[in-house]
Parts: sequence; structure tokens; C-alpha cells
Amino acid sequence: MQIDLICVGQKMPSWVESGFNEYAKRLPIISRLNLIEISLRKRTKNADLVRLQRQEGEQMLAAIAQGAYVIALDECGQVWDSQQLAAQLTRWMQTYSTVALLVGGPEGLSDICLQRAQQRWSLSALTFPHQLVRIIVAEQLYRAWSWLNNHPYHRA
Repeated sequence: MQIDLICVGQKMPSWVESGFNEYAKRLPIISRLNLIEISLRKRTKNADLVRLQRQEGEQMLAAIAQGAYVIALDECGQVWDSQQLAAQLTRWMQTYSTVALLVGGPEGLSDICLQRAQQRWSLSALTFPHQLVRIIVAEQLYRAWSWLNNHPYHRA
């Protein structure tokens, strides 16, 4: 299964790239994690944020692989503990060849992305910077894979 992490924002600080890459490379080829970056539109004092968010959303939708199962990372989504995420990962691996995880920019995901999503996932009741979400998602997917494969990384 291929997992596409589609995120708004490019040119991340080196610590973000390093953190994401560290966990993405640990996942086996059968659960490959790909990062697809969508350019963040320039925010100015008088910018129409709704329009910018919609444009970014349209780019995200265009980046979704045909036939992919789409999951929006959203504060109103389901919260899973590590074992529940592992169960989700198992279901995704058994059912889909591609899963697309959508991460919005500073204003979150556009309505068109939320409508396209077949599932919503909330990482926490806390709010995280969208840059940090990349690392958290990669680490949690690796932790879920570790749990499923009795790897010592996950110590439940």
C-alpha cells in the first residue's frame, strides 16, 4: 500500500524534513509513505483567506491518486490511540492500494477537501503547527506498523 501525505506548504525547515524522513524511511516498502507538497499561497494583510484556502484545496484534490481512499486530518475527526490506529492501518492495507492523508495550511483544510474525504482523523484535541503534523503522522504510522509487526519500537 502507498500512503500519500498531501500537505500545504513547501520549503520546510531542515528539522521538519529530517524528522519526517527519519520515520518515512523506517516504514517497509509495502507501506511506503510519500510526501506531496502543495505550495502555500502568500498571505498578506488584505488577503482573501477563504479564496486562498480553496485554491490550495483544489491543488490538493488534483494531487490525490485515482482510486485513493482519502482521509482528512481535521480537528473534528476521530481520535485514535496507537492500537486503534494500528487497526485502521490494517484495514487500509487490506482494502486499498493507495491512501491519501490531507493536511491543510494555517487555516486548515478547505471545505472541498473535507467533502472529498471518506474519513476524518484528529491527532489530538491540541492544535499543532501544520509543519509538525508531518512528523507526527509519519511517527504514528511507523508506531502503528511496529505494533502490528511486534517490533520493539512500540511498547504498549
